[in-house]
Amino acid sequence: MTFKPTVLTATPERELRWLGRLVAPRVFDGEHRFEIEPMGEERVRFTQAERFSGALVPLFGKGLEQTRQGFVAMNEALKRRAEVD
Repeated sequence: MTFKPTVLTATPERELRWLGRLVAPRVFDGEHRFEIEPMGEERVRFTQAERFSGALVPLFGKGLEQTRQGFVAMNEALKRRAEVD
């Protein structure tokens, strides 16, 4: 699938959120979010989330699991890179 997302929020060093749509609103929408929350000196919490909605979401069940696995892999790679001294 190819999306042309619309940026909803872009707060430097805090949050990036966008909405991608397939065809038209409420057909297949995906709102993706990256958040960085300070947790003290030299520590942050990174959160990545995506919320899917629309009439076609039930048809993409297995594909959405692959998407989730890709997010998990990206988060693990980011964690390894961030923890390097």
